[in-house]
Amino acid sequence: MKFSILNSQFSIRKAVGLLLFAAVSAVWAQPRPEYPRPQFERQDWVNLNGQWSYTFDFVGSGVERRFYESKGFDGKITVPFAPESKLSGVEYTDFINNIWYHRQIQMPAGWAGRNIMLNFQAVYYNSEVYVDGRLAGRHFGGSTGFAIDVTRFLKDGKAHDLVVHAYSDTRTTKQPAGKQNVRQSQFECMYTRTTGIWQTVWMEPVDAKGLKNAQVITDIDQKQVIVHPHFYAQDGGTITVTLKDGAKVVATKSAVATDASTLILPVKAPKLWSPESPFLYDLTYEVRDAQGNIVDKVASYIGMRKFHCSGNKTYLNNEPFYQRLVLDQGFYPDGIWTAPSDEALRRDIELSMAAGFNGARLHQKVFEERFHYWADKLGYITWGEAPSWGMNANDPEVARNFTSEWTEEIVRDRNHPSIVIWTPMNEEWWPDRVQFPRFVSDLYDLTKQLDPTRPFHDVSGGAHVKTDIWSTHNYEQDPKRLQEIIYSNGKWFQAPHDPIDIYRTNTGFNRPTDVNRYDYPLYTEPTMPYILDEFGGIKWVKGQDKATGNSNASWGYGEPPHSLEEFYARLEGQVDALMNISDQVWGYCFTQLTDVEQEQNGVYFYDRTSKFDMNRIKAIFSKKPTNSK
Repeated sequence: MKFSILNSQFSIRKAVGLLLFAAVSAVWAQPRPEYPRPQFERQDWVNLNGQWSYTFDFVGSGVERRFYESKGFDGKITVPFAPESKLSGVEYTDFINNIWYHRQIQMPAGWAGRNIMLNFQAVYYNSEVYVDGRLAGRHFGGSTGFAIDVTRFLKDGKAHDLVVHAYSDTRTTKQPAGKQNVRQSQFECMYTRTTGIWQTVWMEPVDAKGLKNAQVITDIDQKQVIVHPHFYAQDGGTITVTLKDGAKVVATKSAVATDASTLILPVKAPKLWSPESPFLYDLTYEVRDAQGNIVDKVASYIGMRKFHCSGNKTYLNNEPFYQRLVLDQGFYPDGIWTAPSDEALRRDIELSMAAGFNGARLHQKVFEERFHYWADKLGYITWGEAPSWGMNANDPEVARNFTSEWTEEIVRDRNHPSIVIWTPMNEEWWPDRVQFPRFVSDLYDLTKQLDPTRPFHDVSGGAHVKTDIWSTHNYEQDPKRLQEIIYSNGKWFQAPHDPIDIYRTNTGFNRPTDVNRYDYPLYTEPTMPYILDEFGGIKWVKGQDKATGNSNASWGYGEPPHSLEEFYARLEGQVDALMNISDQVWGYCFTQLTDVEQEQNGVYFYDRTSKFDMNRIKAIFSKKPTNSK
């Protein structure tokens, strides 16, 4: 009998052990298991990444066929990877106008009494979410996240059918597409598309009176941190904000939990954030109800820093700061727009820093929040951009679509110290005389209202309308000629010029355009910072020094060099040319960090392995003009 009991206990322990092992293994195997919102983190949450079922709906008849009532589709897909990617397990790269997803969800037992928020970090482009065949919510826009309160569907604790419908048509010119190819196959600098769910999906419980978000402004001149909280509901509770340096409490402040409250935390001896010293303070939010019970607790962090323009320079923490940026498009061979892992996001920043850059222009894509987290941690300057290519910027409907998503991007990311400039558009050179200037002017004013702490750069390398920074793109390969062109452009601030003439001079391209359409004055200012925010693009592929005629199918700018030494000489000559005119040009952005598919002009190959002697590359890009960091 004793033996039987012991044997039973052993069997139970073994079974429990196997279950625990299976659970841990499942966590390890789950794609992108980390919390996706590191600057606004709650402890209680459930990651919904992993295997879902799916079906394509090429003719858009899914609603008529009542796909929203599905109990499961035939195909299998790994979320959060887009169906075009290898990591999704699908790898279908032709156009996908509609895709439907299904999985089951239920409310964990310990979440009763709180609201259940179903969070999508990003779904491209428009999406509808159904639970048990009933519409739970919609979202317009493919680059920013959204949350849907699904409490009413899940409060019984049973399993329920979640169906997500994503719609995209990059060829309508109605939606921002970025570098997604609008042709069937990739060409030049246009790449594989991303459709549907492409970032983490998760659930978390939130009290009905919990914290929705908070804007944090760090004022280093007045030595204070200013917090503007925003709540789901307001009924007489309190919020307490605590700022910590490790275990040491630096400041704490309480206020009534209303959207009208402003909490000011004094910081007597602030530790400033910079690339040389990326110090981050811990910040916690604690919300209590009228009876004093804690109903919500959120962990965050901040970096105290100031970034502004004055005269023809940009300043970090009131010191001149020369930006040595690289163009980062955020594409991955196996995940396309989605990084295969959190470590891959960090690794891209480390590779850039190892090449001598102090930051990046995040190009034609809204990068996921985990990237900004690592940039904050590692001390890496970035520009926040949107995927503006593909949209008709003269169309008022497009302006409506873009403005709402741009607003969501700023609200999501404005507390990250690493982001120093907002740049909504890239290379808009064919605007009309009414709608485009109105659109850009509205974006300027809106951005300043949402975030008064950062410079606004309206159109990178394009037709400037209302901006804090003047920029041009120039892929002239001869260093001497590049210096002459850019230096002369710096003197063009004295008067407006026809955008067509500027476009031809800056880029060397000559595209047919109706010059008569450009009859509004350009926004020009003699003392504004001038940044060459695209140059280089020097093509280099394996075996290029041994090839005859460089007749491969890859793509880059200009005539490619025929030897590695010729490559290094051209690159160093271009950077030296910019160092020689730092009185006029205060910063640059080199194209680009990695190869992307057929465009092979990166510092690294697409798989992130090194192309060059990185010591030589770092020595070139680490060069600094006088009186800069």
